Amino acid sequence: PLESGDVACLNDPFHGGTHLPDITLIAGVHTPDGTLLGYVASRAHHSDVGGSTPGSMPLAQEIFEEGLRIPPVRLYRHGRRNEDLWSLVLANVRTPTERAGDLDAQMAALNTGSGRLLEIAARRGVPETLEAMGALIAYADRLVTAGLELIPDGRYRARDYLEDDGFGTGPIPIEASLTVDGSTLTIDFEGSSPQVPGGVNAVAAITSSAVRYVVRCVVEALLGEALPAGGGSMSAVILVLPPASIVDARPPAAVAAGNVETSQRITDVLFLALGEALPDLIPALSQGTMNNTTVGGTDPRTGRPFAYYETVGGGMGAGPTREGLSGVHVHMSNSLNTPVEALEHAYPLRVTHYGIRRGSGGAGRHRGGDGLRRDLQMLAPARVALLSERRTTPPSGAAGGEAGSLGANVLIREGVEEPLPAKVTFSVNAGDVVSIRSPGGGGWGTP
Repeated sequence: PLESGDVACLNDPFHGGTHLPDITLIAGVHTPDGTLLGYVASRAHHSDVGGSTPGSMPLAQEIFEEGLRIPPVRLYRHGRRNEDLWSLVLANVRTPTERAGDLDAQMAALNTGSGRLLEIAARRGVPETLEAMGALIAYADRLVTAGLELIPDGRYRARDYLEDDGFGTGPIPIEASLTVDGSTLTIDFEGSSPQVPGGVNAVAAITSSAVRYVVRCVVEALLGEALPAGGGSMSAVILVLPPASIVDARPPAAVAAGNVETSQRITDVLFLALGEALPDLIPALSQGTMNNTTVGGTDPRTGRPFAYYETVGGGMGAGPTREGLSGVHVHMSNSLNTPVEALEHAYPLRVTHYGIRRGSGGAGRHRGGDGLRRDLQMLAPARVALLSERRTTPPSGAAGGEAGSLGANVLIREGVEEPLPAKVTFSVNAGDVVSIRSPGGGGWGTP
């Protein structure tokens, strides 16, 4: 129970989290007379939470290597911060000042959300507010039910692969069987790989989130109406997840890339299966990776540690009515690029190349979007970790469209290009350039 003034804090993927850099704060919202209106939550990806490499996205075989693991605990109790816990968290990260600032920002988000919800309750009354919240959830569920009824009944299956886990395991299959029966959708991931040594394992919350995203995309497209964001939309969906698998990992599995890479592949598999049922609606596959790049070391300008994390956009798959967008984040990414000026101001890094990889999208009646090339030059020695996919298996086209181009990771040292694996941790020198070249999206329709 969260009393007034309590704030829960967690990042444990096996108790409500996703991967360790994502720290979540949760607080109850109580009216002045003590009535619980609901909860506000703030989740933020922190650029470092400890672990074996700066940025906390390492190649790892156990979650203990990936950073500080926080079970659900109270960071605030009755409005007073737990200073012992606060000190413990900040002592286990490379950039404690940034972490303190980001956690304070998350607290500000909770305070703003609580204030806005209380304003609604004060204006409309508590009973009407609670009734409206429930009605929004029920409305979303009704929309999903209506949308599912527009999908032809049947069983639709698809399989795709993660290329590797960074430790020699791969290709790693993810398989889904979708059964549409009236207004009910059952999604069974039987046939997917058992969990693997490397950190591409996804916990059940990630798989559920990817399913919710795909259901929302398809239903909104079929109905031409947006689902309200909230707790609704999954009452008609039945999930079957094999335990201790790549889509339902159990401790002590490493999971850093499950959130960012496996979620993309789960999305791909679901869209491939739905493409059988709705061939004139479902687009070709998009880049299918977030091209995760983490860099850390000591900033020579300040003498303090730095940790930088970014994801790189790529090509969006083309659809039945339009070409794919170029140089964008797709599907389960939910992030933006870091502007060059902001990056170079804050970190000992220089962007030496940033542009679209023209022609990397797959050909088709509608062409897939193109990927990006983004080169980071190191101005100081550093450690780099890369977690990426679609380096050996391209995103496929649809309805006769061609696949998008593969992505590539390259180290440029003294002008010589050296290919890098899709998942790797390595040291760089001042002057070295890490070049991320993201995949293009698949084309749609026969060229």
